Amino acid sequence: MISVVVPLYNEQESLPTLHAELERVFAPGTFGPVEYLFVDDGSRDGSWSVIQGLARPDPKVRGIRFRRNFGKAAALTAGFEAARGAIVFTLDGDLQDDPAEIPRFLERLSQGFDVVNGWKRIRHDPWHKIYPSRVFNGMISALTGCRLHDHNCGFKAYRGEVLREVGIYGELHRFVPVLAHARGFRVCEIEVHHRARRFGSSKYGVARLVTGLLDLVTVRFLTRFNQRPLHVMGATGLVMFLLGGLGMLYLAILWMDPANRPIGDRPLLIYSAVLLGVGTQLVSLGILAELVTSYNIRVEDTYSIAETIEPRQASPVEDAEALEAR
Repeated sequence: MISVVVPLYNEQESLPTLHAELERVFAPGTFGPVEYLFVDDGSRDGSWSVIQGLARPDPKVRGIRFRRNFGKAAALTAGFEAARGAIVFTLDGDLQDDPAEIPRFLERLSQGFDVVNGWKRIRHDPWHKIYPSRVFNGMISALTGCRLHDHNCGFKAYRGEVLREVGIYGELHRFVPVLAHARGFRVCEIEVHHRARRFGSSKYGVARLVTGLLDLVTVRFLTRFNQRPLHVMGATGLVMFLLGGLGMLYLAILWMDPANRPIGDRPLLIYSAVLLGVGTQLVSLGILAELVTSYNIRVEDTYSIAETIEPRQASPVEDAEALEAR
């Protein structure tokens, strides 16, 4: 089965057209069983009524409705948990993602990839969204090693096992390919047709840039130091402690020489004391983080198994024949 997860917020005008386009792509006998899972993230218009209307004649339509707006990551998480397909697509409900691209995603999955990310090479968005997005995507690729042109694209395809291993929260939905890449899954991208918005307005503003940068720091930490927080905090703390100690040693040597002026009014004394104090605190926090991590971590979170081979167990009949032969 293929599951198509559509997170939406105030998209009542777009939903009938989106459903009709999905129906054309998944015509009977084309790709096998399919389900359309619309996740209403607390819409204040008639989106839920439209979803109910689509579900009455079409058993492939399923719906989830939040009591209020919890954000796209929460909507995707609910959709992923409810999806029954071995392959899961995500696309936005504003009609800017073209469902006609879905066969191309499936073709790339059939080539052995686990995640296929869309790339809106030609975007129909305002310039103040396009250029910051390009800078942001470059930073993500450079810092995480998962080199994609459009991490923010909501049009993606996943194998089911990816979503079972990679958990998201907050605003980390745009980093699922990065988190999957960090666990060893094969990630690729394809160019997709991006359409201009026909109804409503964008739900994202300038604040998204700030939260995106903070989320990037989170992802960098999760992909590099999730199992070893002491390595980042302890290393920084040790460097600061060493610099502070060297500063104090230098001042102690000066203090023992009576020909030098007193060291109490030297700025180096303050800097060295601060470095010693902060370095000690960082090392202590790193040790505490290691204790918390070791208490809460599950063993299976430390690795990702692709497949296994088990020896074939002999049947009772084969065992009896072997015993008789002996």
